[in-house]
Amino acid sequence: MRPVSVLALAGAAAVSMSLLAACGGDGDEAGAAGAVAVTATDDSCEVAKTDLPAGKTTFKVANKGSKVNEFEVLKPDGKILAERENIGPGTSVDFVVNLPAGKYRLLCSAGQTGKGPSQDVTVTGGAAGGADPRLSKAAADYKAFVIVQTDDTIAKTEKFVAAVKDGDVEKAKELYAPSRVGWETIEPVAEKFGDLDPKVDAREADLKPEEKKDWSGWHLLEKALWKDGSVKGKEKYGDQLLADLGTLKSRLPGLTLDPVNDMAGGAKELLDEVATGKVTGEEEAFSHTDLVDFKANVDGAKKIYDLLKPVVQERDAQLAKDLDDNFAGVETLLKKHAKGDGYVSYDKVGEDERKELADAVNALGEPLSRLAAAVAK
Repeated sequence: MRPVSVLALAGAAAVSMSLLAACGGDGDEAGAAGAVAVTATDDSCEVAKTDLPAGKTTFKVANKGSKVNEFEVLKPDGKILAERENIGPGTSVDFVVNLPAGKYRLLCSAGQTGKGPSQDVTVTGGAAGGADPRLSKAAADYKAFVIVQTDDTIAKTEKFVAAVKDGDVEKAKELYAPSRVGWETIEPVAEKFGDLDPKVDAREADLKPEEKKDWSGWHLLEKALWKDGSVKGKEKYGDQLLADLGTLKSRLPGLTLDPVNDMAGGAKELLDEVATGKVTGEEEAFSHTDLVDFKANVDGAKKIYDLLKPVVQERDAQLAKDLDDNFAGVETLLKKHAKGDGYVSYDKVGEDERKELADAVNALGEPLSRLAAAVAK
């Protein structure tokens, strides 16, 4: 789950802040031509134009506030069409979105709470040109991948929950990280269902005091296993976790995934998850299994890129090369920390090695931020 606590961000290692700056750095200048300016502060969200044509739209979002911000494009029912997270203070990003005709609400959220000032906009007309059949196929193949990953995480969570209900702490510890892999691989899709994500993947550090009574999901069980050493009385949370994942699965058949908003944008979100939650060691505060999540996030982003690659190679061959090289660089570094079927405990990874991982993620994040623009050409 994305970090929502500003305090947590402020307390993260220095490498985390450098990554946030990188995530919020200026984007592709070529993609910025004709961009719609958005100025975000801690308590305002000013959009330069409120009447927009359908199709590819680039928002140039400048964060002039003091908190990390996110920019969301919301449908009339409040669901997220597209979002860009982790826009650091004093930075700006070019965010490419595919906008169908309709009415939308553009929201800036200082502190990344999902709440904040917004501006209504109207999109009219139709996108120029017909849909590229290769992109339509990529979206269909990605949806199939999402369903497979959901089935995988449910199957492994059933075994994890069985160990929890048996009170077998050591077995549950062994099954905890593998149960999360499918979820972490498709996390941006899961986050489209805003009601499920906090129930399944909320971290204690991100909760307000009044929210802790309703805490549930993987990280509650993680704390019980690694900090308390007992899951007695936590059986109901295992059942609830499986029920929530079942709800996610039931909603997937009706889901439509857009190659720009959900695939290219989702790949960048997955890498932001690595930058703000895994490299910093905040995601798995008790189990220190962050590198398992790290690998799943990167694998999810790589899957998206592989599906879009034929189009990317044709439209921006240099970008395809940059992505190939940087994905390979991250995967090579991860292999250094492999242990058995998983990875070493992240509290055993030194600061120099964490910086090395952060630098590799940073290097991959730059070309990945240009993927949406290439796909939307």
